[in-house]
Amino acid sequence: MNFEFLIEAFFIALSGAPTALLITLVTLIVAIPLGLLGALTRINQVPVLKQLTRVYVSFVRGTPVIIQIFIIYSSVPLLLASFFEKYSINIDVYKVNPIWYAFIVFALYTTANLIEVFRSALNTVSKGQLEAALSTGLTHVQAYRRIILPQALVSALPNLCTTTTNLIKATSLGFAMSLPEITLKAKVAANVGYNYLEAYIDIFLVYLIICSIVEYGFKWYEKRLAKYKAAVA
Repeated sequence: MNFEFLIEAFFIALSGAPTALLITLVTLIVAIPLGLLGALTRINQVPVLKQLTRVYVSFVRGTPVIIQIFIIYSSVPLLLASFFEKYSINIDVYKVNPIWYAFIVFALYTTANLIEVFRSALNTVSKGQLEAALSTGLTHVQAYRRIILPQALVSALPNLCTTTTNLIKATSLGFAMSLPEITLKAKVAANVGYNYLEAYIDIFLVYLIICSIVEYGFKWYEKRLAKYKAAVA
């Protein structure tokens, strides 16, 4: 065990954390509203959209993320190249920063997971509350925005925390797209002296620290909401 390299590689791996967190943040910004909309199509039995959403969720959740990465990272540039060539657009798609493909892959993956998270959370809210809100003159949009969604989001917090930490860990697969994230940086540093054991320990520690901080943040927010609900009651 090379302890000197262990310490050095820890900070090298840590330098890839901003990339992993950026992917996580952008993914959540895109996936949360899409996941909520997808859940609403299933809860409200919207024709066609309900079936499409169900197929989408089954497909994404039933296939490995790494395969989704390989398919999108390989197919999207080819499709864009054909499109640009057809319309004489002078853009080299092969020089596009791979982080954009990461945004696409992880947004699709996380949206599918959040659809199920929000669907189960919405089901915890009594249908009588929606009926009561509509009877007071509120529209469906107003009823959901003011009454249903706030309660559902509180119920969704534990699963939202799990989805977020799983997403952070999944960003380690970004090395397949040559993204300079935690895993790739540590492995590249390990190539010089073949110190892969030390590198993997550092990768483990960095992800453990980040995910622990995220979990603590969610738990703190849950406790704050619990105190607020108790005060209101």
